[in-house]
Amino acid sequence: MRRRSIIGTSLAVVTAMSLAACGGDDGGEGSKTVRVTLVNHVWTENIKKALPEFEKQSGLTVEVTQLGEDQLSDQYNVKLNAGSTDLDVMMYRPLQEGKQFGKNKYLADLSEKVKSDSAFEFGDFQAGPVQATTYEDKVVGLPIITEQEVLYYRKDLLTKSGFTAPPKTLDELKAQAAKIEADNPGVAGFVARTGKAAAVTQFSSFLFSFGGDFVDASGKATVNTEQAKQAYAYYGGLLRDHGPENISTDMSWSEAMAIFTQGKAAFYTEANSLYKNATDPTKSKVVDSVGFAAFPSGPAGSKPYNIPSWALGMNDSSENKDNAWKFIQWAAGKEQALAQQTAGVPGARTSVWANPASTATLPKDLAEANTVSTANGVGHDRPLVVKVAEAREIVGQPIVDAITGKDAASSADAANAAFQKFLDDEAK
Repeated sequence: MRRRSIIGTSLAVVTAMSLAACGGDDGGEGSKTVRVTLVNHVWTENIKKALPEFEKQSGLTVEVTQLGEDQLSDQYNVKLNAGSTDLDVMMYRPLQEGKQFGKNKYLADLSEKVKSDSAFEFGDFQAGPVQATTYEDKVVGLPIITEQEVLYYRKDLLTKSGFTAPPKTLDELKAQAAKIEADNPGVAGFVARTGKAAAVTQFSSFLFSFGGDFVDASGKATVNTEQAKQAYAYYGGLLRDHGPENISTDMSWSEAMAIFTQGKAAFYTEANSLYKNATDPTKSKVVDSVGFAAFPSGPAGSKPYNIPSWALGMNDSSENKDNAWKFIQWAAGKEQALAQQTAGVPGARTSVWANPASTATLPKDLAEANTVSTANGVGHDRPLVVKVAEAREIVGQPIVDAITGKDAASSADAANAAFQKFLDDEAK
């Protein structure tokens, strides 16, 4: 069958190109054309290369609309709000718009399809990512790309200070950071994101490992529990006491990564998906000494996030659901998951992670760290709400206050009150 790919350079151009203009059918019920909207990503490029095989096996034609993240959001806002039927399969961000899509009933319930299809092996997906693609006990998406938080560190600095292994606990992380900083003037013991909103994702692993979370099982705000207060104080204190000199409170991952890769920090907690920034000799000065380890254990154990950054869902207004499911079944299946992960795009299938071929291209210690993260990981790295950006600003304020030396506990109390009001307002 013939495959079409529309690469979006502007929303107007993409949405104006109709199937009729492309010479296709009307995309209605039972249509042999499946309309798939994907984001610009390595996963997308890999899946496009494999499409001819799928089309040959299925007898379907796949029409791909490929967009940047902002364009993708714009298109979904316009088309889903209008109840458009010309979207069948959608690549979406479960933690960013999943709650909104679920609340507005944009995503089809896939529960029966995934559970009745034994060959698909839904039970093979890791629990954390599945949590994020489930809404009100309904499976509304399949995780296809995951991220986990790990510890980046400098092997040479550990050896110089007499440490034989990276820290296994958060207490050890603080002790090693202090010793290495003292032994190496001008080198920070620790670096991480500090921006109010940007830091929330990486702080979440500290929060979980102290035994806290953003909300409890009943949906009430919990960023002022004793566990949360300890996490805020620890994260902020570690950066205040052992972070870079004159530390700013607006660093995103790129600024924090630059400090680490220029040899100015001993430890750095960050998403494993960014590891090539530290191992690429054109970007990093620490290529020969960088190491990776599992996220250190706190009082509740090692509980880094294990999140689906992207998933596949089905438009509930699609009139071509059976064929849309055939595409999802294939693209999120075990064979494609293995091919993607072997090519460097981590997925959410347990069997794939257990296959040595899937991690053969990774540094050995990073592959080992990933194994711990996927086994113990929590399926979110921010509050699961509709207005994610606003929520991150609220729960991120105590991070900034702790870094700047303010009372983290009082800040957490104020943030909890503001966050509860936010949750109450959103529930109306």
